[in-house]
Amino acid sequence: MSNHLAVAQLYNTYPFPPDPLLDEPPPGYNWRWNWLTAYNFCTGQKPPREDIRILDAGCGTGVSTEYLIYLNPQAEIVAIDVSEKALSMAEERCRRSGVKENHKKKVEFHQLKLEEAAKLPGEFDLINSVGVLHHLPNPEEGIKSLANKLRPGGLMHIFVYAELGRFEISLMQQAIALLQGERRGDYQDGVKVGRQLFASLPENNRLVQQEKKRWSLENHHDTCFADMYVHPLEHDYNIETLFKLIDASGLEFIGFSNPGYWDLERLVGKAPDLIERAKNLSDREIFRLIELLDPEITHYEFFLGRLPLIKADWSKDETLLAAIPERNPCIHGWPSQNIFNHDFQVIILSEVKFLFLSACDGQKNVGDILTEVTLDLAGVRSLLQQQLILLAPA
Repeated sequence: MSNHLAVAQLYNTYPFPPDPLLDEPPPGYNWRWNWLTAYNFCTGQKPPREDIRILDAGCGTGVSTEYLIYLNPQAEIVAIDVSEKALSMAEERCRRSGVKENHKKKVEFHQLKLEEAAKLPGEFDLINSVGVLHHLPNPEEGIKSLANKLRPGGLMHIFVYAELGRFEISLMQQAIALLQGERRGDYQDGVKVGRQLFASLPENNRLVQQEKKRWSLENHHDTCFADMYVHPLEHDYNIETLFKLIDASGLEFIGFSNPGYWDLERLVGKAPDLIERAKNLSDREIFRLIELLDPEITHYEFFLGRLPLIKADWSKDETLLAAIPERNPCIHGWPSQNIFNHDFQVIILSEVKFLFLSACDGQKNVGDILTEVTLDLAGVRSLLQQQLILLAPA
Protein backbone atom coordinates (compact mmCIF):
# COMPACT_ATOMS: atom_id res chain seq x y z
CA MET A 1 0.00 0.00 0.00
CA SER A 2 1.38 3.43 -0.94
CA ASN A 3 1.98 6.05 1.75
CA HIS A 4 -0.73 8.31 0.37
CA LEU A 5 -3.23 5.46 0.25
CA ALA A 6 -2.39 4.46 3.82
CA VAL A 7 -2.98 8.02 5.06
CA ALA A 8 -6.22 8.28 3.09
CA GLN A 9 -7.38 4.96 4.54
CA LEU A 10 -6.71 6.18 8.10
CA TYR A 11 -8.81 9.30 7.55
CA ASN A 12 -11.51 7.37 5.72
CA THR A 13 -11.71 5.14 8.82
CA TYR A 14 -11.37 7.99 11.31
CA PRO A 15 -12.21 11.32 9.61
CA PHE A 16 -10.28 14.05 11.43
CA PRO A 17 -10.85 16.32 13.23
CA PRO A 18 -14.01 14.86 14.82
CA ASP A 19 -15.61 18.21 15.73
CA PRO A 20 -19.42 17.94 15.56
CA LEU A 21 -21.32 19.42 12.64
CA LEU A 22 -23.40 22.44 13.65
CA ASP A 23 -26.54 24.04 12.28
CA GLU A 24 -25.02 27.49 12.75
CA PRO A 25 -21.76 29.28 11.94
CA PRO A 26 -18.67 28.25 13.94
CA PRO A 27 -18.17 29.95 17.33
CA GLY A 28 -15.43 32.47 18.04
CA TYR A 29 -12.48 32.83 15.71
CA ASN A 30 -8.93 31.79 14.95
CA TRP A 31 -7.10 34.97 13.97
CA ARG A 32 -4.61 32.99 11.86
CA TRP A 33 -7.50 32.15 9.51
CA ASN A 34 -8.68 35.76 9.20
CA TRP A 35 -6.95 37.49 6.29
CA LEU A 36 -7.10 40.93 7.92
CA THR A 37 -5.50 39.88 11.19
CA ALA A 38 -3.02 37.44 9.65
CA TYR A 39 -1.80 40.09 7.20
CA ASN A 40 -1.59 42.64 10.00
CA PHE A 41 0.45 40.22 12.14
CA CYS A 42 2.87 39.64 9.28
CA THR A 43 3.22 43.18 7.92
CA GLY A 44 1.98 45.57 10.62
CA GLN A 45 -0.83 46.94 8.50
CA LYS A 46 -4.24 46.20 7.04
CA PRO A 47 -4.09 44.43 3.66
CA PRO A 48 -4.82 46.56 0.59
CA ARG A 49 -7.36 43.99 -0.67
CA GLU A 50 -9.93 41.64 0.82
CA ASP A 51 -11.18 40.06 -2.43
CA ILE A 52 -8.53 37.36 -2.36
CA ARG A 53 -8.14 33.63 -3.06
CA ILE A 54 -7.50 31.21 -0.18
CA LEU A 55 -6.35 27.59 -0.40
CA ASP A 56 -7.02 25.23 2.51
CA ALA A 57 -4.42 22.57 1.73
CA GLY A 58 -5.36 19.40 3.61
CA CYS A 59 -8.73 20.50 4.94
CA GLY A 60 -9.72 17.24 6.67
CA THR A 61 -13.32 17.39 7.86
CA GLY A 62 -13.46 21.12 7.17
CA VAL A 63 -13.07 22.79 10.56
CA SER A 64 -10.47 25.17 9.18
CA THR A 65 -12.35 25.58 5.88
CA GLU A 66 -15.52 26.59 7.67
CA TYR A 67 -13.68 29.30 9.59
CA LEU A 68 -11.87 30.49 6.46
CA ILE A 69 -15.21 30.91 4.69
CA TYR A 70 -16.87 32.55 7.69
CA LEU A 71 -14.03 34.93 8.59
CA ASN A 72 -13.24 36.04 5.03
CA PRO A 73 -16.54 37.05 3.41
CA GLN A 74 -14.92 38.57 0.31
CA ALA A 75 -12.56 35.67 -0.45
CA GLU A 76 -12.80 32.80 -2.90
CA ILE A 77 -12.05 29.54 -1.04
CA VAL A 78 -10.60 26.29 -2.42
CA ALA A 79 -10.21 23.25 -0.13
CA ILE A 80 -8.34 20.03 -0.97
CA ASP A 81 -7.75 16.77 0.87
CA VAL A 82 -6.59 13.24 0.06
CA SER A 83 -9.39 11.53 2.06
CA GLU A 84 -12.71 11.11 0.27
CA LYS A 85 -14.62 10.58 3.55
CA ALA A 86 -13.08 13.60 5.30
CA LEU A 87 -13.68 15.80 2.25
CA SER A 88 -17.32 14.74 2.12
CA MET A 89 -17.71 15.71 5.77
CA ALA A 90 -16.03 19.06 5.09
CA GLU A 91 -18.57 19.85 2.38
CA GLU A 92 -21.44 18.78 4.62
CA ARG A 93 -20.09 20.84 7.53
CA CYS A 94 -19.93 24.01 5.45
CA ARG A 95 -23.34 23.37 3.89
CA ARG A 96 -25.09 22.52 7.14
CA SER A 97 -23.75 25.52 9.08
CA GLY A 98 -24.88 27.85 6.29
CA VAL A 99 -21.48 29.46 5.75
CA LYS A 100 -21.15 28.17 2.19
CA GLU A 101 -24.67 29.13 1.14
CA ASN A 102 -24.31 32.63 2.61
CA HIS A 103 -20.84 33.18 1.12
CA LYS A 104 -20.97 35.47 -1.90
CA LYS A 105 -17.79 34.15 -3.49
CA LYS A 106 -16.93 30.74 -4.94
CA VAL A 107 -16.22 27.81 -2.58
CA GLU A 108 -14.76 24.62 -4.06
CA PHE A 109 -13.73 21.20 -2.71
CA HIS A 110 -11.34 18.84 -4.53
CA GLN A 111 -9.92 15.42 -3.66
CA LEU A 112 -6.27 16.11 -4.36
CA LYS A 113 -2.82 15.47 -2.92
CA LEU A 114 -0.84 18.50 -1.77
CA GLU A 115 1.93 17.54 -4.17
CA GLU A 116 -0.60 17.94 -7.01
CA ALA A 117 -1.52 21.54 -6.16
CA ALA A 118 -0.23 22.59 -9.59
CA LYS A 119 -3.45 21.13 -11.02
CA LEU A 120 -5.41 23.96 -9.40
CA PRO A 121 -5.86 27.01 -11.61
CA GLY A 122 -4.37 30.37 -10.65
CA GLU A 123 -2.47 31.53 -7.57
CA PHE A 124 -3.53 32.17 -3.98
CA ASP A 125 -3.07 35.09 -1.60
CA LEU A 126 -3.31 32.91 1.52
CA ILE A 127 -2.49 29.22 1.80
CA ASN A 128 -3.44 27.43 5.01
CA SER A 129 -1.93 24.00 5.71
CA VAL A 130 -2.44 22.80 9.27
CA GLY A 131 -1.19 19.39 10.40
CA VAL A 132 -0.62 18.04 6.88
CA LEU A 133 2.96 18.44 5.64
CA HIS A 134 4.34 16.17 8.37
CA HIS A 135 2.13 13.33 7.07
CA LEU A 136 3.49 13.46 3.50
CA PRO A 137 6.07 10.97 2.17
CA ASN A 138 8.23 13.96 1.20
CA PRO A 139 7.28 17.15 3.10
CA GLU A 140 9.80 19.23 1.14
CA GLU A 141 8.07 18.28 -2.11
CA GLY A 142 4.75 19.23 -0.52
CA ILE A 143 5.85 22.66 0.70
CA LYS A 144 7.47 23.43 -2.68
CA SER A 145 4.22 22.49 -4.42
CA LEU A 146 2.27 24.90 -2.21
CA ALA A 147 4.87 27.65 -2.49
CA ASN A 148 4.57 27.53 -6.28
CA LYS A 149 0.88 28.42 -5.93
CA LEU A 150 1.48 31.44 -3.67
CA ARG A 151 1.03 34.84 -5.27
CA PRO A 152 3.75 37.51 -4.81
CA GLY A 153 2.94 39.33 -1.58
CA GLY A 154 0.97 36.31 -0.38
CA LEU A 155 1.11 34.46 2.95
CA MET A 156 1.33 30.81 3.91
CA HIS A 157 0.23 29.55 7.34
CA ILE A 158 1.86 26.24 8.35
CA PHE A 159 1.53 23.85 11.31
CA VAL A 160 3.87 20.87 11.76
CA TYR A 161 4.80 18.62 14.68
CA ALA A 162 7.75 19.19 17.04
CA GLU A 163 9.70 16.15 18.18
CA LEU A 164 10.66 17.22 21.70
CA GLY A 165 7.15 17.63 23.08
CA ARG A 166 5.94 14.50 21.29
CA PHE A 167 8.69 12.17 22.50
CA GLU A 168 6.36 9.92 24.53
CA ILE A 169 3.86 9.87 21.68
CA SER A 170 6.59 8.58 19.35
CA LEU A 171 7.49 5.81 21.81
CA MET A 172 3.88 4.65 22.04
CA GLN A 173 3.48 4.78 18.25
CA GLN A 174 6.45 2.43 17.88
CA ALA A 175 5.21 0.11 20.63
CA ILE A 176 1.77 -0.22 19.04
CA ALA A 177 3.33 -0.90 15.63
CA LEU A 178 5.50 -3.68 17.07
CA LEU A 179 2.53 -5.37 18.73
CA GLN A 180 0.38 -5.06 15.61
CA GLY A 181 2.97 -6.73 13.42
CA GLU A 182 1.36 -7.73 10.13
CA ARG A 183 -1.90 -6.13 11.22
CA ARG A 184 -0.34 -2.69 11.05
CA GLY A 185 -2.60 -0.64 8.82
CA ASP A 186 -5.69 -2.01 10.57
CA TYR A 187 -6.35 1.25 12.38
CA GLN A 188 -9.20 -0.02 14.52
CA ASP A 189 -6.93 -2.81 15.76
CA GLY A 190 -4.23 -0.21 16.43
CA VAL A 191 -6.60 1.79 18.61
CA LYS A 192 -7.54 -1.41 20.46
CA VAL A 193 -3.89 -2.27 21.11
CA GLY A 194 -3.10 1.27 22.27
CA ARG A 195 -6.06 1.38 24.63
CA GLN A 196 -5.00 -1.96 26.12
CA LEU A 197 -1.45 -0.74 26.62
CA PHE A 198 -2.50 2.38 28.50
CA ALA A 199 -4.91 0.35 30.63
CA SER A 200 -2.24 -2.23 31.48
CA LEU A 201 0.87 -0.15 32.11
CA PRO A 202 1.70 0.87 35.72
CA GLU A 203 0.22 4.16 36.92
CA ASN A 204 3.69 5.66 37.37
CA ASN A 205 4.74 4.76 33.83
CA ARG A 206 6.06 7.82 32.00
CA LEU A 207 3.90 7.24 28.90
CA VAL A 208 0.77 6.84 31.03
CA GLN A 209 1.56 9.95 33.05
CA GLN A 210 2.08 12.09 29.95
CA GLU A 211 -1.11 10.77 28.34
CA LYS A 212 -3.15 11.62 31.44
CA LYS A 213 -1.47 14.98 31.91
CA ARG A 214 -1.62 16.25 28.35
CA TRP A 215 -3.73 14.21 25.94
CA SER A 216 -6.38 12.04 27.61
CA LEU A 217 -9.19 14.58 27.34
CA GLU A 218 -9.01 14.83 23.55
CA ASN A 219 -8.01 11.19 23.15
CA HIS A 220 -11.25 10.07 24.75
CA HIS A 221 -12.43 10.15 21.13
CA ASP A 222 -11.06 7.20 19.11
CA THR A 223 -10.51 9.48 16.11
CA CYS A 224 -8.06 11.64 18.06
CA PHE A 225 -6.40 8.57 19.58
CA ALA A 226 -5.91 7.06 16.13
CA ASP A 227 -4.53 10.29 14.68
CA MET A 228 -2.03 10.55 17.52
CA TYR A 229 -0.91 6.96 18.07
CA VAL A 230 -1.56 4.83 14.97
CA HIS A 231 -0.83 7.20 12.10
CA PRO A 232 1.04 5.39 9.30
CA LEU A 233 3.29 8.32 8.38
CA GLU A 234 4.70 11.11 10.51
CA HIS A 235 7.71 13.42 10.44
CA ASP A 236 8.53 15.30 13.65
CA TYR A 237 10.78 18.35 13.55
CA ASN A 238 13.23 20.31 15.64
CA ILE A 239 14.34 23.87 14.88
CA GLU A 240 17.23 22.71 12.71
CA THR A 241 15.17 20.35 10.55
CA LEU A 242 12.22 22.76 10.54
CA PHE A 243 14.27 25.48 8.88
CA LYS A 244 15.58 23.02 6.30
CA LEU A 245 11.92 22.48 5.38
CA ILE A 246 11.27 26.24 5.35
CA ASP A 247 14.37 26.93 3.26
CA ALA A 248 13.21 24.33 0.73
CA SER A 249 10.06 26.38 0.14
CA GLY A 250 12.02 29.36 -1.17
CA LEU A 251 9.75 31.65 0.88
CA GLU A 252 10.56 34.18 3.57
CA PHE A 253 10.12 33.10 7.19
CA ILE A 254 7.98 35.84 8.74
CA GLY A 255 7.62 34.50 12.26
CA PHE A 256 6.00 32.08 14.65
CA SER A 257 2.38 32.89 15.36
CA ASN A 258 2.95 32.34 19.11
CA PRO A 259 5.85 34.79 19.55
CA GLY A 260 5.57 34.78 23.35
CA TYR A 261 6.95 31.23 23.50
CA TRP A 262 10.01 32.28 21.49
CA ASP A 263 11.02 35.07 23.88
CA LEU A 264 14.18 34.01 25.73
CA GLU A 265 13.46 36.55 28.47
CA ARG A 266 10.63 34.40 29.82
CA LEU A 267 13.09 31.59 30.56
CA VAL A 268 16.36 33.26 31.62
CA GLY A 269 15.34 36.87 32.11
CA LYS A 270 16.62 36.68 35.69
CA ALA A 271 20.15 36.13 34.36
CA PRO A 272 21.25 39.26 32.42
CA ASP A 273 24.62 37.65 31.67
CA LEU A 274 22.90 34.84 29.77
CA ILE A 275 20.76 37.31 27.86
CA GLU A 276 23.92 39.18 26.93
CA ARG A 277 25.63 35.97 25.78
CA ALA A 278 22.60 35.12 23.64
CA LYS A 279 23.09 38.35 21.66
CA ASN A 280 25.91 36.55 19.85
CA LEU A 281 23.50 33.89 18.58
CA SER A 282 21.52 33.98 15.35
CA ASP A 283 17.72 33.96 15.47
CA ARG A 284 17.66 30.26 14.63
CA GLU A 285 20.18 29.48 17.36
CA ILE A 286 18.03 31.37 19.87
CA PHE A 287 14.97 29.40 18.74
CA ARG A 288 16.93 26.17 19.23
CA LEU A 289 18.11 27.29 22.67
CA ILE A 290 14.53 28.04 23.73
CA GLU A 291 13.15 24.67 22.68
CA LEU A 292 16.06 22.89 24.39
CA LEU A 293 15.37 24.75 27.64
CA ASP A 294 11.59 24.32 27.43
CA PRO A 295 11.00 21.06 25.54
CA GLU A 296 7.23 20.96 26.03
CA ILE A 297 6.52 22.32 22.55
CA THR A 298 4.46 19.88 20.47
CA HIS A 299 4.17 21.81 17.22
CA TYR A 300 5.40 24.81 15.26
CA GLU A 301 2.88 27.25 13.84
CA PHE A 302 4.25 30.00 11.64
CA PHE A 303 3.86 32.25 8.61
CA LEU A 304 5.87 32.31 5.40
CA GLY A 305 5.60 34.94 2.68
CA ARG A 306 6.47 35.42 -0.96
CA LEU A 307 8.38 38.62 -1.72
CA PRO A 308 7.73 41.43 -2.30
CA LEU A 309 5.95 41.72 1.05
CA ILE A 310 5.64 45.33 2.17
CA LYS A 311 5.99 45.82 5.93
CA ALA A 312 4.72 48.98 7.57
CA ASP A 313 6.84 51.41 9.58
CA TRP A 314 4.84 53.52 12.02
CA SER A 315 7.86 55.01 13.80
CA LYS A 316 7.35 58.47 12.27
CA ASP A 317 4.65 60.47 14.05
CA GLU A 318 3.35 62.09 10.87
CA THR A 319 2.89 58.66 9.21
CA LEU A 320 1.02 57.32 12.23
CA LEU A 321 -1.20 60.41 12.51
CA ALA A 322 -2.27 60.06 8.88
CA ALA A 323 -3.08 56.32 9.15
CA ILE A 324 -6.68 55.12 9.31
CA PRO A 325 -7.32 52.74 12.23
CA GLU A 326 -10.00 50.13 12.73
CA ARG A 327 -10.59 47.61 15.48
CA ASN A 328 -9.15 44.14 15.09
CA PRO A 329 -12.10 41.95 14.02
CA CYS A 330 -10.83 39.14 16.26
CA ILE A 331 -11.81 40.72 19.57
CA HIS A 332 -14.35 39.13 21.88
CA GLY A 333 -16.54 41.03 24.32
CA TRP A 334 -16.59 44.39 22.54
CA PRO A 335 -17.84 47.00 23.47
CA SER A 336 -16.38 46.79 26.96
CA GLN A 337 -13.24 47.87 28.75
CA ASN A 338 -12.66 44.19 29.59
CA ILE A 339 -12.17 42.23 26.37
CA PHE A 340 -10.45 39.15 24.97
CA ASN A 341 -7.81 39.90 22.37
CA HIS A 342 -7.00 37.89 19.24
CA ASP A 343 -5.32 35.19 21.35
CA PHE A 344 -8.26 35.09 23.81
CA GLN A 345 -6.16 36.77 26.50
CA VAL A 346 -7.92 39.20 28.83
CA ILE A 347 -7.20 42.87 28.11
CA ILE A 348 -8.33 45.62 30.49
CA LEU A 349 -8.59 48.93 28.65
CA SER A 350 -8.23 52.32 30.26
CA GLU A 351 -11.17 54.64 29.66
CA VAL A 352 -9.22 56.74 27.17
CA LYS A 353 -8.09 53.68 25.17
CA PHE A 354 -11.67 52.42 25.17
CA LEU A 355 -12.80 55.77 23.76
CA PHE A 356 -10.10 55.65 21.10
CA LEU A 357 -11.10 52.14 20.02
CA SER A 358 -14.75 53.22 19.97
CA ALA A 359 -13.84 55.97 17.48
CA CYS A 360 -11.98 53.61 15.13
CA ASP A 361 -14.51 53.35 12.32
CA GLY A 362 -12.20 52.84 9.35
CA GLN A 363 -12.95 56.38 8.14
CA LYS A 364 -11.20 58.88 10.43
CA ASN A 365 -7.42 58.94 10.69
CA VAL A 366 -5.47 58.76 13.94
CA GLY A 367 -4.93 62.52 14.02
CA ASP A 368 -8.66 63.23 13.68
CA ILE A 369 -9.50 60.84 16.49
CA LEU A 370 -6.87 62.37 18.78
CA THR A 371 -8.59 65.75 18.47
CA GLU A 372 -11.54 64.11 20.23
CA VAL A 373 -9.74 61.67 22.57
CA THR A 374 -6.91 62.65 24.92
CA LEU A 375 -4.62 59.71 24.12
CA ASP A 376 -0.96 60.27 23.21
CA LEU A 377 0.85 58.55 20.35
CA ALA A 378 2.57 56.17 22.77
CA GLY A 379 -0.89 54.93 23.74
CA VAL A 380 -1.84 54.48 20.09
CA ARG A 381 1.35 52.51 19.47
CA SER A 382 0.59 50.28 22.47
CA LEU A 383 -2.82 49.45 20.95
CA LEU A 384 -1.03 48.67 17.70
CA GLN A 385 1.55 46.49 19.46
CA GLN A 386 -1.27 44.58 21.19
CA GLN A 387 -2.89 44.14 17.75
CA LEU A 388 -6.11 45.71 18.98
CA ILE A 389 -6.12 48.03 15.98
CA LEU A 390 -5.25 47.60 12.31
CA LEU A 391 -3.80 50.57 10.44
CA ALA A 392 -4.21 51.40 6.79
CA PRO A 393 -1.73 53.87 5.25
CA ALA A 394 -3.14 57.21 4.17
